[in-house]
Amino acid sequence: MHAPASVPPARKAALAFIFVTVLLDILAFGIIIPVLPRLIKEMAGGDMVSAAHWVGVIATVFAVVQFFCNPIQGALSDRYGRRPVILLSNLGLGLDFILMAVVQTLPWLVIARVLSGMTSASFSTANAYLADVTAPEKRAAAFGALGAAFGIGFVLGPALGGTLGDIDLRLPFWLAAGLALANFCYGYFVLPESLPVERRTATFDWRRANPVGALLLLRRYPQVYSFAVVVFLSQLAHYVLNTTFVLYADYRYGWGPQAVGFTLGFVGVCNGIVQALLVGRIVRRFGERRAIYAGLAFGALGFAWQGIAPTGPLSLIAIPLLALWGCAGPATQALVTRQVDPSEQGRLQGALAGLASLAGIIGPALYTQVFAWSIAKDAPWHVPGAAFLVAAVLLLVALAIAWKATHATDPLDAAAADTARP
Repeated sequence: MHAPASVPPARKAALAFIFVTVLLDILAFGIIIPVLPRLIKEMAGGDMVSAAHWVGVIATVFAVVQFFCNPIQGALSDRYGRRPVILLSNLGLGLDFILMAVVQTLPWLVIARVLSGMTSASFSTANAYLADVTAPEKRAAAFGALGAAFGIGFVLGPALGGTLGDIDLRLPFWLAAGLALANFCYGYFVLPESLPVERRTATFDWRRANPVGALLLLRRYPQVYSFAVVVFLSQLAHYVLNTTFVLYADYRYGWGPQAVGFTLGFVGVCNGIVQALLVGRIVRRFGERRAIYAGLAFGALGFAWQGIAPTGPLSLIAIPLLALWGCAGPATQALVTRQVDPSEQGRLQGALAGLASLAGIIGPALYTQVFAWSIAKDAPWHVPGAAFLVAAVLLLVALAIAWKATHATDPLDAAAADTARP
């Protein structure tokens, strides 16, 4: 196992700074979630099947660009530090949101998402930032705190975006642009660097700063393999929410931007509670392995319920279940970061982000096509929630892989695989 001989003590100020950085980023993203699919639907002439197709195309393009750019950004952060990568990300996102606010055609919207995919690296780089400043045994709780920032952003962002979207579909994009550019200014003047010059031992190498090279990094850490697959399947399942939920809620429950926004705000409340209050306690009490098992099981149950719920109010029961899925992510992140040399944390996060982007290449086309097929007039079965049932199956497969990985003949180091305390 590769672990640092000593880790710099966690700096509360640095953790607070990165928390706010991620909070502002996810708030900007959350604001546009309730309105982007409806903007696409408007540009597509109001046809739901055509809108589903274009949502899939735009999301896939975004993921393809991320797949190629995330490893480069991860390698750059190892070589030049985390701070400049986060700053460039925030600046690029601000410009992207401005472009989305003014474009009038779908091809230009695709170009805007290309720009966003090239620059949106703050989430993976933030994970490397936390690994820099947090001791290994405290990383699950730290990643949980970062997840809480996601939760808070999703409380405020979608509710605000849905309300503004009822006024004007373009208005949320302008607000998101302002937040991203404000985040750039905040980071420029306040955010400290987490990776000292003496720890930047990794050289930038184009042979490794590409999606294939980044994924091959995992070959040097065989114990990470299985959990990389778990990360991939989890991300693939998650894309059903990004690409299908707004159209699904519109079609099945008749929800507009405001209803979707407040629902996503409820998602954020539940996620924030789980990440801020439960993840650290669950990992300390039951260990990282059991936290992963339970999280994946709750996620599968939540997606299955969402897929079969016949009414909007009943569908809300799925939200707390999906929030408990959030236990799996921080525990997995904490487990795998202990297996990788500290000078390559950025590349590790770039590789994991590459897997997420690969899932993003597959997921949008998969779920939007399943959704379009399930509501088509000539469909053999009318199952509007079919996409969510597919996501549930993927999480069950991930659970089986995680179980096998931690019960293999040569399991992960006991301290890494199970940190439960009596």
